[in-house]
Amino acid sequence: MHSRTPLSLFLIALLLLNFPGLRVWAQTPASLQIVIVEGEGAINNVKQRVNREPIVQVEDENHKPVAGAAVIFFLPNQGPGGTFANGSTSLTTTTNAQGQAVARGIRYNNQGGSMQLRVSASFAGQTASAVITQTNVLGVASSGGSVGGMSLTTKLLIIGAIVGGGVAAGVIVANRGGGSVTGIPTTTITSGTVTVGAPQ
Repeated sequence: MHSRTPLSLFLIALLLLNFPGLRVWAQTPASLQIVIVEGEGAINNVKQRVNREPIVQVEDENHKPVAGAAVIFFLPNQGPGGTFANGSTSLTTTTNAQGQAVARGIRYNNQGGSMQLRVSASFAGQTASAVITQTNVLGVASSGGSVGGMSLTTKLLIIGAIVGGGVAAGVIVANRGGGSVTGIPTTTITSGTVTVGAPQ
């Protein structure tokens, strides 16, 4: 009885020490999943060279990061999309120690609209896939409805001040004339110019 005890303890110790000759099933994830860390719902200004890079994290069934997993990012072949730094619409990389992979160097094309960046991951015979949805825009619209470098609100205020001043000037001219005023000063507004009519 005592002769078998050291052997049992020896085998248990080998298992605990992860002896290379013994297979340890816990190291192979039963299933993979891709978690989108950054990039979902992003709006990419195609006129800018720098936009946020999509980041994913590959996890096992226990939600623990998987290092060394192969990850492929696929940009659309047509429509809103782009290419990676190598000129291709796909990028292959591996996850780091935190189980994360980054889609670096995307150069967006000049087509605006919604695009889907597909992601595929594989590790130890297991695979997973995900989709990152983003929107490409040709430029960022200025807030406040900017027109010609000046906001629409500012232009309306200036026009209102000019019209108000013109009406007041017409009333002063009419009163100083000393005669009867048969008509009300008229104000005509055209694009870019303001004309105030003289009293009749």
